[in-house]
Amino acid sequence: MSRTRSVAGSGQGIHRRSVLAATGAVALSGGVGYALRPSDSLAATAGEATEAVAASSRQAPAAPLAPYTKGTTVASVATPRAGSGYRRLGEGPGWQRVVRSELAAPKSGRAGRRTALAAFVQLTDLHIIDAQHPLRLEYLRSADVHAWRPHEALTVQGAIALVERINALRGAPVTGAPLHFAMTTGDNTDNNAKSELEWFLKVMSGGRITPNTGDPRRYEGVQNSGLKLYWQPDAALRDADKQAGFPRLDGFLKAAVREVQSPGLNLPWYSTVGNHDSLPMGCYASHRDPYLTDLAVGGRKLMDVPAAQAKQLQTLIKKARDPQGVRYHDFLKSHARAMRPVTPDERRAPFTTAEYLKAHLDPAFRGVGPAGHGYSSANLDAGTQYYAFRISDDVIGISLDTTDAGGHYEGSIGSAQLRWLDRTLRENKDSYAVIFSHHTSGTMTNTRPDPARPHERRRTGQEVLALLGSHRNVLAWVNGHIHKNVITPHSAPDGRSFWEISTASHVDFPQLARVVELADNKDGTISLFTTLVESSAPHRTDFSDLSQTGLASLYRELSLNAPGASTTLGGNAKDRNTELVLKKG
Repeated sequence: MSRTRSVAGSGQGIHRRSVLAATGAVALSGGVGYALRPSDSLAATAGEATEAVAASSRQAPAAPLAPYTKGTTVASVATPRAGSGYRRLGEGPGWQRVVRSELAAPKSGRAGRRTALAAFVQLTDLHIIDAQHPLRLEYLRSADVHAWRPHEALTVQGAIALVERINALRGAPVTGAPLHFAMTTGDNTDNNAKSELEWFLKVMSGGRITPNTGDPRRYEGVQNSGLKLYWQPDAALRDADKQAGFPRLDGFLKAAVREVQSPGLNLPWYSTVGNHDSLPMGCYASHRDPYLTDLAVGGRKLMDVPAAQAKQLQTLIKKARDPQGVRYHDFLKSHARAMRPVTPDERRAPFTTAEYLKAHLDPAFRGVGPAGHGYSSANLDAGTQYYAFRISDDVIGISLDTTDAGGHYEGSIGSAQLRWLDRTLRENKDSYAVIFSHHTSGTMTNTRPDPARPHERRRTGQEVLALLGSHRNVLAWVNGHIHKNVITPHSAPDGRSFWEISTASHVDFPQLARVVELADNKDGTISLFTTLVESSAPHRTDFSDLSQTGLASLYRELSLNAPGASTTLGGNAKDRNTELVLKKG
């Protein structure tokens, strides 16, 4: 092993080659059916990676003097106050770290021996929402309260506060290593809308955002519709949510669509695609349907349908009986007379794979970098959304595209991507590997053919697990999609093992991101540390504070109180702040 240098005051070490990680990771592959040899790992794809390292190194964070837990859930957690009905939030005790030994026995004294290999932040399921978009499924709330959330107009403010929290972290909570990069693991947008994509990219890279489409002067959607089905914050109407304790907040909607400012991440950041990014409503392969596109950008919006009809459409979606959106098309046509007028807006149009890649490659959204945020011109040429990148001399990252263009919200990957994954791992066998995807292994069950590759076999999560288990260098598979913290050990008969780390969303309470640290314990084991973080918004809300920060606090509290909201998404203690021990391969 290479020498290490100590981090003053921490008792930890940082691998001497991990400096590469702190100055911006380097592209290994554009996801076009090849992976570079380890000796070629510093070569750039089309010159972009070299440029990215140069740019990001200028703003690389300095190593902290010691491990730092302020601002993480080790220190404190937003906690509901006692009572019933609408619950207010306050500051509660932090979550303790749990050592998990299912895959290897932790050895005493490891804290004094270990050296840090890498540290990064995972954001997932931000679901940046254009709350006034005509193709939202809010009216399904008449059959299922989960179909619309009272806080959906505040996703931009909430995501900016999460960026502010990550920027304030002084380093990795356990090892004290610099945070090398951030990765978003999909569902960055909510409804495959260009407006949402622009807002997401500005949240991450920095800029001014006006989270409003349609009429530039006001909100026009379900929350000022006068329908009791939805929380009407500015009105005296006793809607269903106010009857459950939701407050009246004069000026809420005006504040929600007001311009806000994002500082952008001060770390290099990478992007992984999710089903809500690729498919309208996260489930319909309907990009070629001109009627639905016309509705998306047009001047009519459906806000209310009878519960029985809402239930029929909901059943079609949940049971995947309409992956192409044909019956959805017919459903909307049959309710054309019930639609309400709204202001048309071309920014609400759905985006294609090529447009998604071009937006990431746009210099206007580069921020700290790297150029393309993992994607390259090679991806654009091949029409792929998977790639590999070098985190340090000892660690590579691999971002998969688990969305199925054939439709439905569950995922899979094509045979070509599976072969590429195998080849990338083999050709970088001397490096540890961290895999990123949107879907979890258990939610990759959709094997509908990709319309662009109709003869290619789709591969399930079980097949991906088998492949990863055949490589000794895989340490972790990091993902989202299920909106819940779950950490699962995976082991092969020959002793090869890795951890699957699934992280809760930032749209549903408790609205978390996760710091992941990799450390060599110098005793034949590796430790992966996971630490959850909340946004920077104060835990306590003030109903009179409708500033950007006040709305971010309200975003969290409203998500806690959303009717039907799950109380288990934070996971158990073993799924939150952990030390995950592995044998070295």
